[in-house]
Order: sequence, then C-alpha cells, then structure tokens
Amino acid sequence: MKLLAISPHLDDAAFSAGGLLALRVDQGWDVTVATCFTGNVAQPTGFALACQLDKGLGADIDYMALRCDEDYAACRALGARAIHLPFLEAPHRGYASANMLFAERLRDDRIVDAIATALGELLAAERPDLVLGPLCLGNHVDHHVVLDAIRRSCADHAVLLWEDWPYADRETRVAAVPTLIERLTPETRARRIAACAAYASQLGFQFGGLEAMSERTERIAEERFYTLHMA
Repeated sequence: MKLLAISPHLDDAAFSAGGLLALRVDQGWDVTVATCFTGNVAQPTGFALACQLDKGLGADIDYMALRCDEDYAACRALGARAIHLPFLEAPHRGYASANMLFAERLRDDRIVDAIATALGELLAAERPDLVLGPLCLGNHVDHHVVLDAIRRSCADHAVLLWEDWPYADRETRVAAVPTLIERLTPETRARRIAACAAYASQLGFQFGGLEAMSERTERIAEERFYTLHMA
C-alpha cells in the first residue's frame, strides 16, 4: 500500500498528520511526502526576505536549502520519503504582506495550473492508494492553491484532508464529520513530535520554541481527516 501526502510547505504534512504518517509506515505502507512550494530564490527582497529574517535567519542564509534539509530529517523521523517540487511560495509570487497570505488569491496568480500538472505526473508515477492534503484551516493562500490542484489532479484517487496545524488550534471545529479519526499513541505522538522538531527554523515563530511545540502536541489526542469533495 502506498500513501502520498501532498504538503503545501515544508512542515505542513508532519505538523498536521505526523501521527498517521508514522503509523502507516509502521504498518508497512510506502509513505511519501511531496511538498509543493520549495522553489528557491537566491537573493529574496521585501516581504519574502522579511519572512526569513523573522525566523532569526540572516539574509546570507540559503533559506530554502535549510528548510529542505529540515524536511529530509523530518521524513527520516517518520520513515517517509521526501519529494520537493520547485514552485515558489506566495511571498515570491507578489503577496507582499502577512495579511495578503490569508486573503483572496491574486488575479494573476495562476500557479495552480502548473501544480496540478505536476501532481498529475507525480500521481501517475507513484500510483498511491491514498492521498492526503490540506483542509485549509487558517485560509493560507498556498494551502488553497494546493487543494485546488489536488481537486484537478486527483479525481481518480481516494483523498483525505488533514486539519492544518497549528491553525487547527485556533479554528473552530470543522462542521463536517471526519472520515477517519486516528488516535495518537505514545509512540506515534513521539514520532510526530520528533518530525516537527526537525523544522527547527520554524519552531520559534510558529510555537514559541521546541518545548512549547512539544507541550502542545502532547495535548493532541487524535488526528482527524475528511473526505475531499471534488465539486
């Protein structure tokens, strides 16, 4: 059995579904995490650079190379394989402020077409039995782009959507009934924490540090997944 998790950013799959990914690996599944937005810009400026500096990383750091290395480490902790697709994150596509990341998609942002094509090719190569993707809690524009691309490319596949974390901590519960509820065991929770901890560059900004992330994850009893409606 093969599982393909389609992650918008380098960390979304582990942050949101690390327990399920670890469990499926332990059950003998071939698990792959494909991250869409890993394209590199050598000398970012403006808001894109600010998104690096606010993580405590200097302008001379190759931010995306660092993040890809973190993702490889996270996938090793889960027992998964990592694939990195070369598309640019929203701050490199004209989204010039934090507010814009959670607002309407820019009219000239048509990257979903290219991502849908790439996902179609990836699905043909991988032939997964189950695809995971983002439910888009938090309304980040990149998450919505990936969900739209999944809708276009995954019509012939079983798809479940995870509750995007840490946004799920701040959102009201989803109105829909989960298709799958995966209760975390001490082992799968520990693997999820280990995978999340690999994204060291993000922990301070997202959670206030490693200890805070670990404490928040310890309070998570289950991961919930929802059926994708293609309409």
